[in-house]
Amino acid sequence: MTDFNQNVDQAKDMLNLEEKDMQKLPQMLNVLTILTYIGCAIGVIGSLYSYFTISASYKLIEAMGTDGVGGAGSDAVKSIMSQSLEMVKNQYNNRLVILIFGLASAALCFYGAMQMRNLKKQGYLIYVVGELLPMISFAAFIGFGSMLSGASMIFGLLIAIVFIALYTTQRKNLVN
Repeated sequence: MTDFNQNVDQAKDMLNLEEKDMQKLPQMLNVLTILTYIGCAIGVIGSLYSYFTISASYKLIEAMGTDGVGGAGSDAVKSIMSQSLEMVKNQYNNRLVILIFGLASAALCFYGAMQMRNLKKQGYLIYVVGELLPMISFAAFIGFGSMLSGASMIFGLLIAIVFIALYTTQRKNLVN
């Protein structure tokens, strides 16, 4: 019976390694990784949603034509409509590749955040690749020549730059 009690005490000591032997996860890194997990979930849902709804969007914009709503509109409206049609057409034609890139980038960001949560430096590089991958695929398959696609590219790039900068400030806490 005493042998059993000694094992229980030893097991309790093994569970309390956090304070004594392990480095504590910095609060900022903890918050960033949680936000990254949420962002990855939103990215996966968005990629899947886009994949399954792009054909309806393409048919709708194609039916509207390039002359705007009901044929009335200025040259600026016609230009925006033609750019929108071209952007949606490119996204429709490359929807499977865009889905694969979107899921791969979410997986890389998730894995990189997990690694950084374990205080490993290689997680930072994996995360950065995962953040930049959608920008590369967006530019390659959809293009950013139009005002509409350029604005969405800039918005996504700003969020990526902010998170990369915040993770860069936490690199000092990463080991290995």
